[in-house]
Amino acid sequence: MSGSASLPGKATALALIATSQVLALSIWFAGAAALPALMAANDIGPMRQAALTSSVQLGFVIGAVLSAVTGLADRLPPQRLFALGSIIAALANIAALQLEPGGWSLIASRALAGAALALVYPVGMKLAASWARGDAGFLVGLLVGALTLGSALPFMFNLAGDIADWRLPFMASAMAALIAACLILLARGGPGLRPAARLDPGAFTLSVRDPALRLVNLGYLGHMWELYAMWAWIGPFAHAYWTRLGGDARLGDLTAFAVVASGAIACLAAGRLADRFGRTRITIVALGISGSCALLVGPAFALAPWLMIPLLIVWGMAVIADSAQFSAAITELAPPERTGTLLTIQTAMGFTLTVIMIQALGYWIELVGWAWAFTPLAIGPAVGVWAMARLRTRPEAARLAGGNR
Repeated sequence: MSGSASLPGKATALALIATSQVLALSIWFAGAAALPALMAANDIGPMRQAALTSSVQLGFVIGAVLSAVTGLADRLPPQRLFALGSIIAALANIAALQLEPGGWSLIASRALAGAALALVYPVGMKLAASWARGDAGFLVGLLVGALTLGSALPFMFNLAGDIADWRLPFMASAMAALIAACLILLARGGPGLRPAARLDPGAFTLSVRDPALRLVNLGYLGHMWELYAMWAWIGPFAHAYWTRLGGDARLGDLTAFAVVASGAIACLAAGRLADRFGRTRITIVALGISGSCALLVGPAFALAPWLMIPLLIVWGMAVIADSAQFSAAITELAPPERTGTLLTIQTAMGFTLTVIMIQALGYWIELVGWAWAFTPLAIGPAVGVWAMARLRTRPEAARLAGGNR
């Protein structure tokens, strides 16, 4: 760590990168934050409710794959590419203000925003990783934490208005993304900044054929089965919970913000703990806790806030705590020349799954109500626990976290 700390300009660069990530990624859940106000003002069916977020996921997958195939990350300096993605995402949000609330054209604008964010999140991760000197796990956790806090921001933006207005999170997150576009241009890349590896078709078969990589990806899919569906629907759940108690709608937004934002702290803590106690151990614990919360939160809908809110906060921390460890495991288990493509494959598979889960959960909630709303999400963590427990027994696991399985 002493070598890491001695890099001149590192702290400033990381602060700029992380702050830019938080602001730009507030675009991601603007639709989810706006959903309660949209539902109150318009007749929006379950498909379009879910599509306000799942379309962002789909756009992100398409944007990430196209960026990798075309080598776009090598055509522009990463700071400029990040700024370009932030500006396009902001413009998509601004354009949404002129579209039919909850209509398919607005949902299409969310997909465009998601594609633009594919130029933001991975590029920011690359910039941060270029400063790594023995602390790569912590830096990945820092950027996942920035993603988490950015995802929570739109719920906080809602609190700025006197009345519920679906336009507020869209406009506020657009302004935040434009500020991010300016800040990132001030951030320097580190000494480890290298051109992105070209997409390697052979890595696709390796990700399936290699047992250790297959188990890591299965664990990651179990994690993603739950994560974004929970984030997408925690806002409407919190609003419904406080409405049942006769509370102000602002309490719903404040609760959703606290639940999602609490995960940022967990990302940093889990990164440190995984380096010390092992990646498989930390992912198993996080998945076990988050899966248990998914089973408990719905039945707890009738409980008092002093019981419900702590449960939700624990879930918010556990559901994201392990996220960075799946990427870190790929970098430790994969051949170096194929790491970039294998990470792209992992990301594409995971976010594609989130499109399905966000949509499916909307229909499930419509069918069973809030009392059993999140129960199906526990399936993913259960599979993830099994996969990471199997990986822990394999000899390849000795390469994880410097021998800490």
